Amino acid sequence: MIFELNKKFFSNVVFVLAMGLLIYSPTRIWLLRQVAFSPSVENVKDRVSIKNYDWQLQGLNTENINFSEVKGKVVFVNFWATWCPPCKAELPMIQKLYNDYKDKVIFIFVTNENWGKVSDFFNKNNYNLPVYNSISTPPNQFLKTNSIPSSFLVDKNGSILIEKVGAADWNSDKTRNIINEILKN
Repeated sequence: MIFELNKKFFSNVVFVLAMGLLIYSPTRIWLLRQVAFSPSVENVKDRVSIKNYDWQLQGLNTENINFSEVKGKVVFVNFWATWCPPCKAELPMIQKLYNDYKDKVIFIFVTNENWGKVSDFFNKNNYNLPVYNSISTPPNQFLKTNSIPSSFLVDKNGSILIEKVGAADWNSDKTRNIINEILKN
């Protein structure tokens, strides 16, 4: 009887601790980083292309742009927020990718938060990614979901090679190989 009580008590304690760790944001973010996988390339037959590049973006820590200015270039677009645990989990990996590819790939990080909030978050985490607020409606191809993070890798022809909702390991060898390949073309 005492053994059964101790076993049940121990199981309950383990369950409560596990749930507490998952609820605690830093632990949840660490766990998300451990299980983040490289994003997959869309099958050729399933790929969609950007139809309308007319999308006004207000730069929070960079110049304002119209998305039409990046037509013909390799572009990485990420919709995110400072309060989003999966966003927080993938940003260190994206920062590393950005550090190595910022002169070859156009990076666009879109949030609906103000610069004060983003700036505090960036300073705390040593990020320097180019952040924008959307002034007009993004291309329809980016609007399939309202979930964040949502990320897109667009080739020079406007085809979306990678479309990923949720945290991903954007700094993987697989992703870097894909980017290197499309930069050659």
